[in-house]
Parts: sequence; C-alpha cells; structure tokens
Amino acid sequence: MKIIGLTGGIGMGKSTAAAAFHRARMPVFDADLAVHRLQGPRGRALPYIEAAFPGTVRDKTLDRAALRSAVLGQPNALRVLEGIIHPMVREEEAIFLGHARRAGARAVVLDIPLLLETPDIDRIDLIVVVSAPRAVQIHRVAKRGKMTRAQIEAVIARQMPDADKRRRADVVIRTGLSRFETIRALKRLIARVVA
Repeated sequence: MKIIGLTGGIGMGKSTAAAAFHRARMPVFDADLAVHRLQGPRGRALPYIEAAFPGTVRDKTLDRAALRSAVLGQPNALRVLEGIIHPMVREEEAIFLGHARRAGARAVVLDIPLLLETPDIDRIDLIVVVSAPRAVQIHRVAKRGKMTRAQIEAVIARQMPDADKRRRADVVIRTGLSRFETIRALKRLIARVVA
C-alpha cells in the first residue's frame, strides 16, 4: 500500500487537494480533524490540556481562544501541547492505516500539516506539498474570519517556510493560479499514483 503524505502551510489548499483524493476513492486521514476530535467536547486530550494549561477547559469543552493565547508565541508551551496531541494523532493514524490495509487499499493519503516537521518521515512513500504565493495564503486564511492578521502572520512564522517544504517535496501542487489548474494537476498525480 502506497502512503502519500499531503502537506502545506495554513491556507495553501490542503483541503482542496484532500477532497480530490477523496473523490478518487482514496482513503484520506485528516490529522486536523483528528486533533479537533481529540480537543472537541469530552475529547480524550482535554484532561491533559487542562492539566498543562489550567483554565483552558470549561465544562469538558476546550476554550480555543484561551488555549491559543496560552501557546501562541510561546515555543515551550507549544511543545508541551504538541507533546500531548501528536502521540494521540499518531495512534489514530495507525488505526486508519490498519483499516486501509485490511480493506485492500492500493494507496492512502495522510493529510498532515506538520508532516515535514515530524521525525519519522520515512513512513511516507510520496510527499505532496501544496503551495501558493504568500499573499494568496494570507487572503485565504483571513477570509475564514477566525484570526487577526497578526495571528495569521504568527502561525505562518511558526511553520516551516514554504520554500523549504517545496524543496523536500516529491511533488509540488501549485494552488495559487486557479481552482481548475489545481484540480487538473491533482488528477494527473492521482492517475500516476493509482496506475
């Protein structure tokens, strides 16, 4: 079974790429969705988050703004949070891969924003990076209306630079031109992977 690693910075187009793989009937593991489940109401990460960051969980629900304030711009606090979340996400990934293997999948996609920042990248057979110009990236994230420009810039600054991701990629999908061009490039890649 071929394991495709899909990654890219915030606002680069991972969701569009993941949807294209999903439409092609390739199983997709969404690490962000796993994190949201773990941090969601009654999520299994919540007791650990509250212990590390008191006051961020109320009535078994995460106060995302409080947690963001606790970790944004605080590298040590962010490492603590990642130390809680990342092992749990990897457990869910292992379960996903086991199901896919038993189902006879020829290829799967691991949609992981911090894929290239993880130490065991050798589990990935093909690294796909989605990339767009910085102005497009910022515009896309700002349109979501959940973060200020300063918060967006802080998140981008914390992530591996796009140029470094592109250098480490086996395939780069440019998402800054048009949706049509992005989908066309993804279809070509999918045809090559499942051939």
